[in-house]
Amino acid sequence: AERVYAPWLDMEEEMRCRRIPLFSLETGTEISSFDFLGFSLQYELLITNTLNMLDLASIPLRAAERGLAHPFVVGGGPCVYNAEPMAAFFDFFLLGDGEEAVSEICDVMIAWKKEGCPEGRLGFLRRVAALPGIYVPSFYEPQYDENGAFSGVTLLDRAARPAVYRRVVKNLDETPFLERPIVPYLGIVHDRIMLELFRGCTRGCRFCQAGMMYRPVRERSADNIVAAAIRGLAETGYDEVSLTSLSTTDHSQIEEILRRLNRAFEGKGISVSVPSQRLDSFGVEMAELVAGGKRGGLTFAPEAGTQRLRDVINKNVTEEDLFGAISAAFSAGWRRCKLYFMIGLPTETDDDIKGIASLVQRAYDVAKKSVPEDQRGSVRMSASCALFVPKAQTPFQWDGQIPPEEAYRRIGLLRRSVKYRAVDIHWHEPDGSIVEAMMSRGGREVADVVETAWRMGARFDAWTEFFSL
Repeated sequence: AERVYAPWLDMEEEMRCRRIPLFSLETGTEISSFDFLGFSLQYELLITNTLNMLDLASIPLRAAERGLAHPFVVGGGPCVYNAEPMAAFFDFFLLGDGEEAVSEICDVMIAWKKEGCPEGRLGFLRRVAALPGIYVPSFYEPQYDENGAFSGVTLLDRAARPAVYRRVVKNLDETPFLERPIVPYLGIVHDRIMLELFRGCTRGCRFCQAGMMYRPVRERSADNIVAAAIRGLAETGYDEVSLTSLSTTDHSQIEEILRRLNRAFEGKGISVSVPSQRLDSFGVEMAELVAGGKRGGLTFAPEAGTQRLRDVINKNVTEEDLFGAISAAFSAGWRRCKLYFMIGLPTETDDDIKGIASLVQRAYDVAKKSVPEDQRGSVRMSASCALFVPKAQTPFQWDGQIPPEEAYRRIGLLRRSVKYRAVDIHWHEPDGSIVEAMMSRGGREVADVVETAWRMGARFDAWTEFFSL
């Protein structure tokens, strides 16, 4: 098993000029010679990079055009919970947790090759389709009514299951951490040890795909986490450990874990970061445990500006929770705070937009009152607003998305409603969210759009400097 990454634009140009095929990180082997090429599809706007990598590896873009000499292209990750827009490009998909399923897929491949590859690629796909969690798109044909709306699916092969259910690993302690990651010689985004404390989330926000698809909550034990952190640092030489989960401070043993890590790393110059805080004073207490003398910025996610809309989206926090957390944080030495919101949530009105401005300004007032008078000039409060995208397999998947012109109107209303110059408002450009929604809720007709965009030069669409609607 080896790794491969999308080359940056300058390297891609060099590879195409010199006719260097895409190759693996570990041994420099041409990707086209592997049995499988697997993509972890984390974000909808990266689909053109996927096509570009297939082309650089000289693998036909469409599964129907591949022969026995080509790898089987498999997709996993969050985006495959609606695999249809990408179905034409993949031989099969793995839905859900991959730790156990990957070994089973390899066993099927080994047996099929030992028998001389009976029935060719179709023979392998029939065998692998028998595994739980495997979806082979070519075994299914979508049906549409007279208005062009999706109406159902026809099974095309005897191996096709009527329904494909996701894989769930029951005991995370039995799945090993990656304790010896490659240590890069250049700056990367996550330049630290990353440890997953638990999978799933107890919150149940109705817009959140990750909270739905990683259910149920499964925790790693405190012993497992602490031992992995110590081993990982010894193997890599990193000086930071990031405890990552959807809501890290919801782990039932989080306080014990943080205290044990603090004792283990005391005096060694090693920092522990908790990227997702609970929106209450306990979350701030846990942030204090890991911050030591460093007080960067804290991030909280109220998501909506009014209690009415927070109830609609099932975000079970109140203004009192937020103000209590901010008061505790700024009293404890923090001076910067960012609040995350969404615009365009189902049932949202202009009053909810104005509520964001009101909430942020009142949060700023609470923060200022919580610090000594001579330090109030250093208090910073910002709000970051994303556009709601209906995601597959969530309660809000059918609710639609507001058009870009309406999104800009609501952003303008928000900006006019904020009267404090010390409060910064940031927002995501709606154009990218429109494509994200198309990929999240579209059908197989989207594949032609994606391929056309790629042929017209679409690359790294998640980078704002490259995105073109």
